[in-house]
Amino acid sequence: MARPRTFDESKVLTSVVEAFWTQGYEGTSTRDLVRCTGLNQPSLYNAFGDKRSLYRHALEHYLECGVRERIRRLEELPDPALAITGFFAEVLYRTLNDPLNRGCLLVNSALETNAEDADLRQAVSEELETIRSFFESRLRAFSLQRAVATGIDAKQGAHHLLSVLLGIRVLARINPDPACVTDAIGIALTSLGLPPLARCDTQ
Repeated sequence: MARPRTFDESKVLTSVVEAFWTQGYEGTSTRDLVRCTGLNQPSLYNAFGDKRSLYRHALEHYLECGVRERIRRLEELPDPALAITGFFAEVLYRTLNDPLNRGCLLVNSALETNAEDADLRQAVSEELETIRSFFESRLRAFSLQRAVATGIDAKQGAHHLLSVLLGIRVLARINPDPACVTDAIGIALTSLGLPPLARCDTQ
């Protein structure tokens, strides 16, 4: 019979997320993980598996507390256009207020993964599809709410928004220029007839 865990799994995974997010997968050592969690290596690996498995658990925790929570919350908005603008407003805020310029752990995972890590590649691909589907469903709903046809193909628009999102998240890792990031988002939104970012979102 397995012993009950004597630690808070959520807190441990939050610490692991911070380590991997800040230093990357390759740059994070087992010693780093032991130090940030306060657990010894056997306890850590018995609970979550090896380093790769621990990374997957950390990524899952990051996504559940971040982008998935954001999508669930924004899908409840009665205005689908504001849901998309709100999504990018939150991304912009996080991008411009991260002094470590860490970008997004999901996007960083996409950049770090290799052909031999099929499971991680599949997990990243599925998560990006979830985001793309959110954009597409909100664009379709937006089109239906309009009294006249928008001329927007929801699927193509979703592809465009996902590409912009990935671009600014990569840029965020290299000391992003606020004007560049804000302009990229603003043009993407207005080109699809979506509400612009509020002034407070860009400051």
